[in-house]
Amino acid sequence: MRILMVALAVTLLAGCAGSAMNDARTGTPYKTLTSNKPEKVVAQCVQFSWQDEAVFGVDASAYLQPGKKGGSTVYTRSAEAFVDVTTDASGTQLNYYAQKDDFVAKRRLAALATCL
Repeated sequence: MRILMVALAVTLLAGCAGSAMNDARTGTPYKTLTSNKPEKVVAQCVQFSWQDEAVFGVDASAYLQPGKKGGSTVYTRSAEAFVDVTTDASGTQLNYYAQKDDFVAKRRLAALATCL
C-alpha cells in the first residue's frame, strides 16, 4: 500500500511539473552546458547533488525521469528548476531551466556544474 501511495505521488508530481517544464522549454534555457561524460552518469550525478540537504535544506528534492525527446530530465518539486540531459555529436548537452533567477537557481546551477 505504501509503495502504491509513493508511486501515485510521484505520478502526480510529474504531471504537474510536466506542464511547467513544457512551457519553459518553449523559451531559452537559463544555461546550456556540455560534458564528455555519458548522459546517464551526468543525470544521476545532478539528481544526487540536488538532493544534498546540507546545501538545499528541506527542499532538497530531485526526481529523475526519461526526457521528453530522449535522454533524461532531472527536476525539482513543481519544476522550479530542471535540466534536460541529452547526448549529441559533441557529447552530453545539458539545458538548465529555472523559473526564477534567484539564489536557489544559481546554487542548483553550481551543483549541476560539479557533474560535468
